[in-house]
Amino acid sequence: MGQLALQRVSPLASLPRRLPSLPLPSSYSPSLLFATASPRPRRHGFFLARAMSSHIVGYPRIGPKRELKFALESFWDGKTGVDDLQTVAANLRNSIWKHMADAGIKYIPSNTFSYYDQMLDTTAMLGAVPSRYGWKNGEIGFDVYFSMARGNDSVPAMEMTKWFDTNYHYIVPELGPDVEFSYASHKAVDEFKEAKALGIDTVPVLIGPLTYLLLSKPAKGVDKSFCMLSLIDKILPIYKEVFDDLKSAGARWIQFDEPILVMDLDTNQLQAFSDAYSHMESSLAGLNVLIATYFAGVPAEAYKTLTSLKCVTGFGFDFVRGLETLDLIKGGFPRGKLLFAGVVDGRNIWANDLSASLKTLQSLEEIVGKDKVVVSTSCSLLHTAVDLVNEVKLDKELKSWLAFAAQKVVEVNALAKSLSGVKDEALFSANSMGQASRRSSPRVTNAAVQQDVAAVKKSDHRRSTEVSARLQAQQKKLNLPALPTTTIGSFPQTADLRRIRREFKAKKISDIVYVQAIKVEFEKVVKLQEELGIDVLVHGEAERNDMVEYFGEQLSGFAFTSNGWVQSYGSRCVKPPIIYGDVTRPKAMTVFWSSMAQKMTQHPMKGMLTGPVTILNWSFVRNDQPRHETCFQIALAIKDEVEDLEKAGITVIQIDEAALREGLPLRRSEQEFYLDWAVHAFRITNCDVQDTTQIHTHMCYSNFNDIIHSIINMDADVITIENSRSDEKLLSVFHEGVKYGAGIGPGVYDIHSPRIPSAEEIAERINKMLAVLDSKVLWVNPDCGLKTRKYSEVKSALSNMVAAAKLVRSELIKS
Repeated sequence: MGQLALQRVSPLASLPRRLPSLPLPSSYSPSLLFATASPRPRRHGFFLARAMSSHIVGYPRIGPKRELKFALESFWDGKTGVDDLQTVAANLRNSIWKHMADAGIKYIPSNTFSYYDQMLDTTAMLGAVPSRYGWKNGEIGFDVYFSMARGNDSVPAMEMTKWFDTNYHYIVPELGPDVEFSYASHKAVDEFKEAKALGIDTVPVLIGPLTYLLLSKPAKGVDKSFCMLSLIDKILPIYKEVFDDLKSAGARWIQFDEPILVMDLDTNQLQAFSDAYSHMESSLAGLNVLIATYFAGVPAEAYKTLTSLKCVTGFGFDFVRGLETLDLIKGGFPRGKLLFAGVVDGRNIWANDLSASLKTLQSLEEIVGKDKVVVSTSCSLLHTAVDLVNEVKLDKELKSWLAFAAQKVVEVNALAKSLSGVKDEALFSANSMGQASRRSSPRVTNAAVQQDVAAVKKSDHRRSTEVSARLQAQQKKLNLPALPTTTIGSFPQTADLRRIRREFKAKKISDIVYVQAIKVEFEKVVKLQEELGIDVLVHGEAERNDMVEYFGEQLSGFAFTSNGWVQSYGSRCVKPPIIYGDVTRPKAMTVFWSSMAQKMTQHPMKGMLTGPVTILNWSFVRNDQPRHETCFQIALAIKDEVEDLEKAGITVIQIDEAALREGLPLRRSEQEFYLDWAVHAFRITNCDVQDTTQIHTHMCYSNFNDIIHSIINMDADVITIENSRSDEKLLSVFHEGVKYGAGIGPGVYDIHSPRIPSAEEIAERINKMLAVLDSKVLWVNPDCGLKTRKYSEVKSALSNMVAAAKLVRSELIKS
């Protein structure tokens, strides 16, 4: 298998013989806001004219047409080799660097590209490979790297969880006192050299040591109370080796991403942060140091600790989600240091209000000094779509309201130029017209919807009967066995199935032909589940492209892109809808398909819906009203759908809230308000159903233990929840005495790995659950939906899951 080390032969070795064939991302023009900018002469990566003070925290790596996704999946399937994958990767990196250089960005990041995840890259850099992957020493190769990310036939993958409050997932490092760290991946240096060979000076980006350690977890067998910060003295020597290599390669800047600083850190953690950077000070000599924070404002004590560091040249702050940091800066900012001001939103797709941002930047400059403000993005642009120029279906008005990553690069530079006195009046005028158009457009506001939302705030929308009584009524109707089995919703999406949907969308096939094709797929999925012996069935969601997009396409107030893809993890990309206006449901969305599927079986068939909080958190949400107002609008639309499903005879309805946890604010002081309205929105959707209608919800890949009481407060009849990939972390909350009276299905196997667990392994997991959960409430199910898996994997894994449930069921009867 290929090695990451293959990139180290020469910085030119992985480059194509000619310039990348990928289309370069576009830039603003005054008329279209997304026409290609003309390149200007450069010398060593900088313009001959005085470079403006502009910076990008990071950039999407997946490619404008998901080039990396397809290259990865082709490589994993054995259809292409190492050279093919590395050529695509080099093309992407080069086009990104060239786009930023040609747009006039001064501080261009490198090492923000990743084949899977930047935290996993840091694990590779530090040689912190769990022993089960069999790595001993040397440069870490693709075989070990992708085994850590995805697992393999013999060992499971490392845990994956949400990156702060985003929909991006990172691979969680597994650390302990016996980990032997070593410099095992030179990727950061290699990519710096690669850019330099193109004539572009970059700022290498590393995950900072505090963020890396505090986002890690104890390895298997290590006490849960193990202090990760005790390892800081072991990893700093590796960081120092990286600094030495970067300096030898000619680097002048280095960026440490320390988003952990926006969290509520205690005194010991802040002291460890200060000590770590003080300890690295001598090794950093000769490098300008930028510490970037993002996703929220920095608390006062963290701000004080951060800005007292002598080795740091510049400090990066998020002024989109952390505007309160302005007050701290007004109270004092270190003299002579640079302020990297994140005023361009890296997490949404709305065009920046350039005039308002310029005022903010000018006020900051008055505080910190002339030429000390660097215009930046609020965070990495990884979390937004790549390039608006690829969107041919969005109408002209809506397009004038938007900016994707490529356009945000131009916004950053335009603001930097304006701050220095070179204002593009035509660009600012076009931007102002777009802002005014959005504020006055009649497509944005619906007075009736606004009134309905105002009314829902007057009730807490709880079901009138306690969950224990509801479960009894439901059991009489459903007659399910102990440890009932089910799946989460989706089944594999084959190439033929995707082709059928594409042809229907392109109007190449008729409604009749399309419905018949989907019906055949339903029949296959239903038959398979019946043969396997699954108790509560799903229809497999063959008619759906994505669990959020499918619903958004049928709701008013939503718009959709053709290529607005955003990386979720690895090769998995999502295409978030754009919520631009008030939301209503013009007609039923799922009743036709759910009714069709229910008629194919005597077993209960779940009606499958996506919940309002997940639709909100997995969309690009309008920023002209509070998020909870938009969420309540979606909740009312889903409520109508739930009631129509019930009228159609669907007795089990699942309302997925996979993203409820990821929307939780990072600061504790803001969490209660969010959880109150998020839980309320879920309850709105099902508050009026009958006791005999069983309401399920599903959550995946987050740390739920700290919000377990809010989950209970959702008042669902059954919750299925990710558990297996996180080493049954969820079960610990029940060991601690939390009582959960509703049905619950902690996942028994990880669907994001091709590995198929045995029936005995799954049975062992079920028995662990029974140690803390009553058999009367326990369900058996996978961690998540099966959309990304192959049918061969699904059949084997589900067969083992059902066999395990039957085995444990028989043991319960005996005992």
